[in-house]
Amino acid sequence: MQKVYNSSMEKLSHPILGITAANIRRLRKQLGLSQEELADIAGCHRTYVGMVERAEINITITNLHKIATALQVNIIELLK
Repeated sequence: MQKVYNSSMEKLSHPILGITAANIRRLRKQLGLSQEELADIAGCHRTYVGMVERAEINITITNLHKIATALQVNIIELLK
């Protein structure tokens, strides 16, 4: 299992962050979107999307929903 750290190198609490990050990146690339384009569609900042994709932060359920909607998938698709 991959260790996940935030920007201050503290280990984050759950491997689901890495799974979610990989799924968001994979789906974004499948749609041919840049991080900036995904952020614009989802209504968040480009750097936030980057931090989520690197599993550097805990994503809120609200932002997870926004990103799932922007990627045209159900939230569950980001968590498996």
